[in-house]
Amino acid sequence: MAAEVDGPVTRRAIEDKLREIRGEVDSATDSARPYALIAGAVAVVAVLGVTYLLGRRKGRKRTTLVEIRRI
Repeated sequence: MAAEVDGPVTRRAIEDKLREIRGEVDSATDSARPYALIAGAVAVVAVLGVTYLLGRRKGRKRTTLVEIRRI
């Protein structure tokens, strides 16, 4: 949506528009930050859980079982 300009475009008009756009982006970033932190924490917990389970499984596979029989 282009706006019509009555006169020449000034540096001040460009700076004002950029400040307006930056304000919108900053407010969107601030509102999304808590969701990003929660998603990051869930991802870390999931990766640690999977790593633990895979390591436990691998440890069981490599464990040597020695059976001693008396004759």
